[in-house]
Order: sequence, then structure tokens, then C-alpha cells
Amino acid sequence: MRKEDWYLSTIDPQAQLTARAFGLGLEIADFCVPGTLDEGFSEADRAVSGKLQGIPNRVLHGPFNELFPCAVDPRARALARERFRQSMELAVRYHASKVVLHGGFNPRLYYPCWYKEQSVLFWRAFLPEIPQGVTVCLENVLEETPDMLLDIVAGVGSEKIGLCLDVGHVNAYSPVPVSQWIDRYGSRLRHLHMHNNDGSADTHSPVREGTLDIPAIAARAKAVSPEATFTLELPQAAESVRWLTEQLFIDN
Repeated sequence: MRKEDWYLSTIDPQAQLTARAFGLGLEIADFCVPGTLDEGFSEADRAVSGKLQGIPNRVLHGPFNELFPCAVDPRARALARERFRQSMELAVRYHASKVVLHGGFNPRLYYPCWYKEQSVLFWRAFLPEIPQGVTVCLENVLEETPDMLLDIVAGVGSEKIGLCLDVGHVNAYSPVPVSQWIDRYGSRLRHLHMHNNDGSADTHSPVREGTLDIPAIAARAKAVSPEATFTLELPQAAESVRWLTEQLFIDN
């Protein structure tokens, strides 16, 4: 598989070093916590700019804490819109081709029908904020089935919005196998977060430590959606990158 299709998340403090060594891209996770968009921005911006030197392929992970596009309170919905607008500005600033944002579903707060209907309205209204050449990829977290986010993206009906499949979240929170999520997402699958666990918790374990066959999942995703890309979302990615390269799964 082409190394250009693989990224490392900056949740790994050494991600940029490993990315340069193996010719991979970076998924910028430094702004997942919203405070870095305000008083902490200058420091975060300097850090990110340094990490990106010599790495042309970039994805941005936007903030997600307390951000609910389907919120009942219009002020809460406005906050989500503002933070996501800031994410679009960051994508332009750092030349990121994709922005990963959480759908915001919480089964203890929202009925699935409300979540889907209101999310479609939110994202339709947000379309003009998405810059040319940038794709928003909605990521599953607590969604138990693939249909929820799939229905939202289909309802919005724009190539500007696709899907990010987090396989670790599926393994921990969904009764539906990852393979079925991939098949249901089909061509709308634009990006995947790759990490492993034993099915009991979202541990972000290395690719060989868990019940998921990460190479098989990646191969299936590429067969279903050839344009899909992948991020190893690991706090320590080097070992997993070396193993995938040694297995000739990622080009060296």
C-alpha cells in the first residue's frame, strides 16, 4: 500500500520524526482541545509549524470537547459552528486536505432521529464555510451502527462532506463488525483512524495488540473506497509503522 496514504497522529510526541523517517503524512491533533484555539494558539501554532516541516501530506483533527452540531440549545450549536469554522481556517493555514470532526452523538442526550435530522440541517448550513479542496470527514465515536452518520452525509448530499471510520471506536462501542461498517460506508469513506483494542475499551493500542486485523481492514477499505487514507492514531506509533513496513504492507 502506498505510504502516501498513511498518516501519523500528533498525539504521539514523536510522530513527526517517524513520519519523516518513513515518508508518511501527519494528522494534526494539537487543536483537539479547544483552548489551543484561544489563549494557547500562538504556542500551539509554533509547535505545529515545526512538526510539519518537510512533511507535505497533512490532515487536521478538529476540536470536539462539548461540541454538538445537533444541540437543542442554539447557543451550543453556535459554539460548534464557531469551533468548526476555526478548524476550516486551520486547514487552510496548514494546507490540510481533510478535516476530521466528530458527529457529536451521545445516546444519553439525543434520540437517533433528532441527531440525524438536526445534523443534516447543521451541515447543510455549514457547507459554505468549507474551503475549496478541503473535505470534512465525520468520525464515529458512540454511534452503534454505520447508518447514523451515513444517513447524515447522504442527507447533506455534498462531496465536501464524507466519513471517517474510527475502527477502534467500532470495536469498543458497536456490535456491528468493522467490515460491515466499511461495506456500508462504501465510496463515502474518505479516511480511517487505525488503532487496536480487545473490544472492552477504547485503548488506542498498537496495531498488533487487540482483536482487530488492521492490515485486512485497511485492504478492505481500499477495495471499497480507493481514495481512502489512514491515520495511525497511536500515542506511540513507531513500532506499528516498523511492523507494517516489515510486512511489506506499507511501501518503504
